[in-house]
This record gives sequence, C-alpha cells and structure tokens, in this order.
Amino acid sequence: MPPINLGPALPVGAVNTKALRAATGGSACTKKTAAPAPGPSSGVVTSDALDPGSPPVDAERVEMIRKAVETGTYPIVPAKVADAMIAAGMLLRTNR
Repeated sequence: MPPINLGPALPVGAVNTKALRAATGGSACTKKTAAPAPGPSSGVVTSDALDPGSPPVDAERVEMIRKAVETGTYPIVPAKVADAMIAAGMLLRTNR
C-alpha cells in the first residue's frame, strides 16, 4: 500500500488562507458562495414518506384537562407524580 501524503502540518485555530494557499500551491478556493436553499430549483427532492403528518392529539381530552386544571378540579396524586419523576430520572441514567 502506498503511503498517504497529507502535506505540511498547519497550526490549529482560525483559517489561515495564506498558509492554505501556500500549502496547496495557490489552488485554495477563497471565494465564499452561499449554498442554494432546498426547494424545487435546487434539485433537492423531498418525499411524502418522511412527512410525519399531524400528531395524534385528542383535542377534546386536552380541552377537558385544561378546564379541570383551570377550575382546580384536576386530581393530582402526589405519589403518582413522585413515581413518574423517579422513573424519568432512572431512564435518564440508563443507556437506552
């Protein structure tokens, strides 16, 4: 296998265009060009298969819970809240 030539080592930091041009024999591109925005003119094709659609939300249930919270009739069970917080903490510590 032939050796790989990486060129001279350059210091790490901000891009030094003079050193880059010198290292590449003056062929470094320094002109900044903006990438085209995705869309029909850019050639990027999107797929409907990747569209997640609308989230599965039961609007009636959300409204019912919202009203119960506003009126103070939503049942809050401290033990269930604590269990859920402990379970969430356990999930954050595991590598899942």
